[in-house]
Amino acid sequence: MGSVLGFPGIDPLDAAIGARLKRWREERGLDVEAVAAVLKITPEEERRAEAGRAHLTSLQIAAATNRLSLPVWALVSDSPAY
Repeated sequence: MGSVLGFPGIDPLDAAIGARLKRWREERGLDVEAVAAVLKITPEEERRAEAGRAHLTSLQIAAATNRLSLPVWALVSDSPAY
């Protein structure tokens, strides 16, 4: 794994997915705790995921997008149209 924003070990794909998740959450006015509760993870795990410091598996991404009523491509694609 490379380094993103000076944090060693952060994978660029994990960072991109985390940034999209954070943007989605903020655009809807949700706090970390609310999204963490829906995803059935701790707020700290949610923060790490948004910061790209946690690797979400494809199954976790699918479950998260299902629970958040969000299309999978909204987290894994560069397309801004969601």
